[in-house]
Amino acid sequence: MKKLVTGKIMMLLLTALMAGLVPGYTAFGGDDARETAVRGGAEKINVNAATLKELITLPGIGRKKAGAIIAYRTENGKFGSIDDLRKVEGIGKKTLEKIRPYITVP
Repeated sequence: MKKLVTGKIMMLLLTALMAGLVPGYTAFGGDDARETAVRGGAEKINVNAATLKELITLPGIGRKKAGAIIAYRTENGKFGSIDDLRKVEGIGKKTLEKIRPYITVP
């Protein structure tokens, strides 16, 4: 019985860590830049100059979407406004609203 209770506690703790419910800790260690950007402690990211590594620090932006942002920027020139990111395949209204507080288009 004691092992069962201990196992359940460990699963709850692991689930909380994975979900980011324990401030300052993640189950996978995470990228410090990503954690900083998501928590709002980082400077805003200039999407016209950001690298892949910088873009993936944004919430909801993985390698595929970051690559699409860079490809669009390369093919079409700099973004004129934050809303122009909606032209990038994979960036919808919800994703844009998630990243808006963390990005800038000078």
